[in-house]
Amino acid sequence: MNRDKLLWKPSADSLERSNLATFARALDFSLDYSELYKWSIQNREEFWRAVWEFADVIGSRGTTTLSETIPFADSAWFPDATLNFAENLLKYNDDKTALVEINESGARLELTYVQLRTRTAAFAHELARLGITKNDRVAAWLPNNTDTVIAMLATASIGAIWSSCSPDFGIEGAFDRFSQIEPKLLLATDRYQYNGRTYDVSENVRSLASRIPTIKHVLCRSFDSDRCDFQRIYSIETDTLKFEHLPFNHPLYIMFSSGTTGVPKCIVHGAGGTLLQHVKEHQLHVDLTREDVLFFFTTTGWMMWNWLVSALATGSTLVLYDGSPFFQRRTALVDLIDQERISAFGVGAKYVSSIERVQVKPRESHDLSSLRAILTTGSPLSHESFDYVYQDFKKDVWLASISGGTDLISCFVLGNPLSAVYRGEIQGPGLGMATAVFDDAGNSILDQKGELVCIKSFPSAPLGFWNDSNGSRYHHAYFARFKNTWAHGDFAEINTATGGYVIHGRSDAVLNPGGVRIGTAEIYRQLERFDEIVDAVCVSQDWENDTRIVLFVVLKEGLRINKHLRKDIRTAIRGNASPRHVPAKIEQVADVPRTRSGKIAELAVREIIHGRGVKNTSALENPECLEHFKGHEALET
Repeated sequence: MNRDKLLWKPSADSLERSNLATFARALDFSLDYSELYKWSIQNREEFWRAVWEFADVIGSRGTTTLSETIPFADSAWFPDATLNFAENLLKYNDDKTALVEINESGARLELTYVQLRTRTAAFAHELARLGITKNDRVAAWLPNNTDTVIAMLATASIGAIWSSCSPDFGIEGAFDRFSQIEPKLLLATDRYQYNGRTYDVSENVRSLASRIPTIKHVLCRSFDSDRCDFQRIYSIETDTLKFEHLPFNHPLYIMFSSGTTGVPKCIVHGAGGTLLQHVKEHQLHVDLTREDVLFFFTTTGWMMWNWLVSALATGSTLVLYDGSPFFQRRTALVDLIDQERISAFGVGAKYVSSIERVQVKPRESHDLSSLRAILTTGSPLSHESFDYVYQDFKKDVWLASISGGTDLISCFVLGNPLSAVYRGEIQGPGLGMATAVFDDAGNSILDQKGELVCIKSFPSAPLGFWNDSNGSRYHHAYFARFKNTWAHGDFAEINTATGGYVIHGRSDAVLNPGGVRIGTAEIYRQLERFDEIVDAVCVSQDWENDTRIVLFVVLKEGLRINKHLRKDIRTAIRGNASPRHVPAKIEQVADVPRTRSGKIAELAVREIIHGRGVKNTSALENPECLEHFKGHEALET
């Protein structure tokens, strides 16, 4: 009954002043997002050239915008263009604050754009001294702080390839990733802090360096200043910062898939596509300017770190936070909004539901006058969390739920400053991204659930997978299901009444009892009304030549599952979803496995309850909890 419930719309003033309005007017368009989007798909080459000009990209654009092929996976954007990614992120060279680094204990460091450039020059000088050159891989096992940003910029400035994961990854998780790409240099920290504890990982660093024979050098970010290579490097005096101008599709990043079904895929992203897509999203979709302060709670092992750092190309101030989002107080991240005058506040959907459950009400405890936008991603944001943001966080904030992935290092669907926000919906597709929803036969459908797809090429598509010489693994991952179409793996729906998108969960985790496809998010949503339930995971179990739905719930401390709670859960799901959605089994567990980016790991649970092993537990934040799902007697009847 709350379908199409309007929660927010831009004021006339904010709409007129937005970057997107300026962009649209320059192209002689009215401020109608659907019309602008349609044009951007029908005229992709002209659109992406316009983005290049609007964002003032530094480089030579060349004469060809797109070399189109069938399949579109092999298409090349700006094939004769040249640029340098780091040069575009360091285009500003003034005393405006570029980075603010804060850890969970409150320690704070601030760098201006001048200081960022100076330190990057010193680091690039050290890379050259070590013999790191174009196409060499640099592996970074580092936290989310200024040192990591500087090292990435220095790496990109010389055309080397950057790859990172956070220091809380265990030795096997880091080895599974970095051993595949054969890095020449390892950047690492000897310690990290989380939730009030300090973890010494120096032995892990030594072990990793000894196990990967291609690593010739290790630079350590040490808590002991006398042993810290980074501090030594920053003392190097050099005014020279050279930017290697490279092809648009020169490799910039190697990212890793977060799946649990095997060794992580090594996804290679190009410098030009990453830059162009990010400036489009930051400036046109998030409406960032030099006056904005952008925050996103992320680690260096999640693509949102790469996305966040690219906002330097807009000249915004970035707030980097390292540590637990709840250390010392439940409002640790919310406090940063007022402290740092954050205007765009980014968090995972899980974070929003977590502070909602413990009844954090920022509108009553904080000023929030600087805050204009809340960005959420990582998993579908529930309808109830939309309500919470407008009731208890800030009533006039722009809530932009976004969805994309490591696969494209950006978004397929996200917010925009011209459109309204409706309950439970992402505002719409990204400009230049030809998205659709397909049924199983590959037909485009509206107002029905199906596969989220992209039917035309886009600049930030991967260059391919590392060590995939014939491209077969890359094509199988995205293009095997539908001809010449990228199948993203999300179970989605387009609402024609609003133009919005709803993500119902991952399509590989879709439940299929009696042949009816059900998104897990549809069930999770019904659990939001139960104060007793802290978390949950829903999977399908093979049963009597069909499948049945099994729901595992985590309850508040001291509570035990009983027949009354099971009945109430089933009643709520039956009444608010459908009888098909009702779980056959509801069992209690102590914890739910999640990936390091906060996604519920349904596939891992599904494998465990069927007696199969999980091949890539290093992708999980809490792999030990998988033991809770083994040998449940209730699942045998």
